[in-house]
Amino acid sequence: MQISRTASRVTAAVAVAGATVLAVSVPAFAHVSVQPEGTAAKGGYATVDFKVPNERDNASTTKIEVNLPAEHPLASVMPQPVPGWSVKVTKSKLDKPLTMHGEKIGEAVTKVTWTADGKGIQPGYFQKFPLSLGALPEDTDQLVFKAIQTYSNKEVVRWIEVPQEGQDEPENPAPTLALSAATDDHHGTAAADGDAKGGDKDDAHQEAAADSDGGTDTTARVLGIVGIVIGVAGVAYGVLAGRRRTA
Repeated sequence: MQISRTASRVTAAVAVAGATVLAVSVPAFAHVSVQPEGTAAKGGYATVDFKVPNERDNASTTKIEVNLPAEHPLASVMPQPVPGWSVKVTKSKLDKPLTMHGEKIGEAVTKVTWTADGKGIQPGYFQKFPLSLGALPEDTDQLVFKAIQTYSNKEVVRWIEVPQEGQDEPENPAPTLALSAATDDHHGTAAADGDAKGGDKDDAHQEAAADSDGGTDTTARVLGIVGIVIGVAGVAYGVLAGRRRTA
């Protein structure tokens, strides 16, 4: 009777320990983010990818809206075609015209909207939406793009909360692009012409590297969890064996 009771307690302890380890190890939910292909230097041009994961098990992502920062208007914004998606570029008049290549520009792109022609981003998948941007501002270290994600069940998720330095990441953070120091080549390493020639090859290389890193990290976490649970089970088995010998 005593051994049975002890066994039940140890089994419960092992289950709680395993669940705790799993809870700690599970990463935070993914969110809409933006990363440059290469570098995004101040004063230069860059191609950036908006990465949109589908976070729902029962719906697909059918539309994504990206709002460009009004306080730092960009004279040149060009989307790259994405198979299965139509794109709409919205322009607005500027209160203060921009100067680009010696010409004054009175309007700029303020929003880019991608709408799925078919099923969109299915559960368990993500999609990248590339934009060529420039010239990047020289008076800030980052650009914040507020994004709105719409699902097939009409649910709307607003990724519009601006992360604050020294504070925890908000629940729905806005995609934020960090800008590096200005370089002599203001067209940057990811200018539109260069992307048109070698972008697909670079994307494949970067995605392969990311998949490799992600797989290694996931494997390490799983092995760590298994090791901890096995260790707890071993301690429990030792306690039971000792009690049996005593009895």
